[in-house]
Amino acid sequence: MGLQRPTFKFAALVLLSMVTFGLAGHFAAERVIRHQQARQLEELTEVVLRRSEFAVDFAAASLTELGKRDVVNCEPATLQTIRLHVYQRSAIKDVRLVNPDGSVICSAYSETLEFDKGWIDRRDMLPSRDKDLSLFRVQQFGGDALGVLKDISSNAALVAILGINASLFDIMPSELRGHSEVVLALSNGEKLGEFLPDTDRALQNTRRFDRTSARYPLKATIEVEGAVLSIRNNEAYWPALAVAVILGALFGILLARSRRTEGPVADLDRALTAGEFKPYYQPIFNLRTGQIKGCEVLARWLRDDGSVIPPMNFIPLAESSGRIEVMTWQILKSALSDLRPLLKADKDFKLSFNVVPKHLLSPGFVETLRRTVLTAKIAARQIVIEVTERDELDDLARAAAVVTELRDHGFRVAIDDVGVGHSGLSRLKGLGANTIKIDKFFVDTITVDASTTTIVEMLVALAKDLQMTVVAEGIETEEQRRALVASGVEEGQGYLVAAPLPFPKFSELVDTRRRTAPAAPADALVA
Repeated sequence: MGLQRPTFKFAALVLLSMVTFGLAGHFAAERVIRHQQARQLEELTEVVLRRSEFAVDFAAASLTELGKRDVVNCEPATLQTIRLHVYQRSAIKDVRLVNPDGSVICSAYSETLEFDKGWIDRRDMLPSRDKDLSLFRVQQFGGDALGVLKDISSNAALVAILGINASLFDIMPSELRGHSEVVLALSNGEKLGEFLPDTDRALQNTRRFDRTSARYPLKATIEVEGAVLSIRNNEAYWPALAVAVILGALFGILLARSRRTEGPVADLDRALTAGEFKPYYQPIFNLRTGQIKGCEVLARWLRDDGSVIPPMNFIPLAESSGRIEVMTWQILKSALSDLRPLLKADKDFKLSFNVVPKHLLSPGFVETLRRTVLTAKIAARQIVIEVTERDELDDLARAAAVVTELRDHGFRVAIDDVGVGHSGLSRLKGLGANTIKIDKFFVDTITVDASTTTIVEMLVALAKDLQMTVVAEGIETEEQRRALVASGVEEGQGYLVAAPLPFPKFSELVDTRRRTAPAAPADALVA
């Protein structure tokens, strides 16, 4: 009996622990799954909004260009100029000259006026953050369009008519397509376009996700039936529950032994002291010839045991703990040392490295960069500073001043992750960068989504107007490369040529490419 009581108590304690962790795992699994689903759907809603904003950006830039040509009359030669402009920009269906009150004076394609059900007054148009720009719905017999009005002078304005293509909203995963609706509307509730595969069946018990533009009176909405989300929950529930139980047990053990929370940060400090953060290099290449024109430097954590830790596992902690600046300078110095012979031999070769906005705006950034590059005896014009668009620049004026200072010293500046971040193209112009890097999201969908091709073409056209170059990220297939070339993109990077490589392998790749370049076909790349 004396032995049975402790055994019973031990079993009861284990059972109680299992029940406690099981309940915690249950609630944690449901919460994690719901949070992940919500985040994914919120990101898809954001994509719809960003695509729509780019379409408006494109229209606004086109109207500004026409305004500079002083196109404010209805003479035949003027209308011919406008028609040529519209022909070269497939997203725009018509351009109209209007009075200050919004009434139409003339149209580049007068026959498009016959499709209008009506035309609203200026006072009913919705203003944008740019006071000279207004948006409104154009009701047409063949489907609604979006009107973008731009004031050109005190006496006249120009209006671009944008067709709303349903493929713009065809972004839902296959298992949700028949159980969801994607809608783009103006801020006053007027619907501009939607994607609803099954129009004969009303959605039941939906969850709704909304995103409102900070720059334009636009709102994107996704609604998904709760039942199909529950099915997806069940598929992931048991693995998530197991993970939650394991994590809960580990957390309990760690909590019982120690309350230290500085462990991961201490690991970063130790790794920085030991020089374990190393530069990896991904080639940036000419999409037509395959010639390697430069590289992006990416951080990897090489631990003592030989394992390589990807950046997603330590960069966020480095940023939040304030270690990212030290890490950036450490990586850059190593990269300059590795690439010095190549940079000296090829003055057109470019080294790109990432800088978070907070680091860019930190005191002494430009001077430290100059000193680091001068010490390495590398030309400033061969260095490209990539500022990610995923993190918002709180002080655009200050950031533009820093970029101007960098460019005055010869450095080049690129905006990374364009298309999925915070800045509109008007802000990109205000920043004064040299290059935009198209996010991998658009590259992934360019061969399967016609609207993506339109967006990429708009980005290329706007970059050309702003005298900027374009680089596409994440190119993995030959079909993607051909589609990007057809859209006007000249340079790119991605696994089609190489994954990020340690320096010896990268150097070997560059040498091999240079030896075989004369024999390489101009219309294909071999990974």
